[in-house]
Amino acid sequence: MSSLSELITEFLEHLQIERNVSPLTIRNYQHYLLRFNKWFSEASSTPSDPTAITNDTIRRFRIFLSRYADAHQMTLKRVTQNYHLIALRAFLRYLAKRDIKALSPEKIDLAKAESRSLKFLNHEQLMRLVNQPDMSTPQGERDKAILELLFSTGLRVSELTKLNREHLDLKSREIGIIGKGGRPRVVFISDEAAKWLEHYLHARSETYKPLFIRYSGKKADPNKGDEAMRLTARSVQRLVEKYVKKAHLSVKITPHGLRHTFATDLLSSGADLRAIQEMLGHKNISTTQIYTHVTNPQLKAIHQKFHDKKSPES
Repeated sequence: MSSLSELITEFLEHLQIERNVSPLTIRNYQHYLLRFNKWFSEASSTPSDPTAITNDTIRRFRIFLSRYADAHQMTLKRVTQNYHLIALRAFLRYLAKRDIKALSPEKIDLAKAESRSLKFLNHEQLMRLVNQPDMSTPQGERDKAILELLFSTGLRVSELTKLNREHLDLKSREIGIIGKGGRPRVVFISDEAAKWLEHYLHARSETYKPLFIRYSGKKADPNKGDEAMRLTARSVQRLVEKYVKKAHLSVKITPHGLRHTFATDLLSSGADLRAIQEMLGHKNISTTQIYTHVTNPQLKAIHQKFHDKKSPES
């Protein structure tokens, strides 16, 4: 039988070749599983044997994660500890499919994670944000188009940066997306977003394929270096952060926060939850349901009718 290290490598190859999992997810799984393997090699008398992974192994690994601190004394958040366990469960599920005896993945329970507030912008905050870019510069024209498109479509930042000019059809106002987990979907461009995308593309004189390009650093040869000019997800995160600060917003919003804003805006306007699930590319409706507790106008109306009118003295 292969060693634990070899099986982890084979599992990661399985994710890439047979499951078509995104490179980012594979990288994260590799990071979590290699950390487990390193810990297990020091904590077990049979470190290369996957059948030696027991309930007690998981219990001790969880203690290790809860006490872990890096060179800067930074500890792991509860959600990050859970990510390690999720990766380990997926690996054990893979072993089970190969009829390799090991701990059942169902034996691993996740810890209750800290509740996270859902950050999104109201209409006034959104308008302040999207009006921050300086439209007299190429960067400003690009950034305006990015902000409008993020709110118009609810795209993930990774989906936005993968777009090429050829993907954009401003006549139909639609974009075909291959999203998380390889799931295809169609997103729709608002008239406002289409206007600023058209303005941005009209101002571009080069022929680079990426829809959104960088303007800093060395320019690439248009015939050879299109990908070198593509704007990165990290750059989009930085530009959103820059405009949030410039607009003096009280909410520290991110590109994903604009995705939340897109969803909450639709729901509060009465859109169907299933339709929003499709537009967001969520695999499960339960993921989309996180927005309902902040967007239910009916509940707000009931609260105002039966509670707001009562004074403490009544």
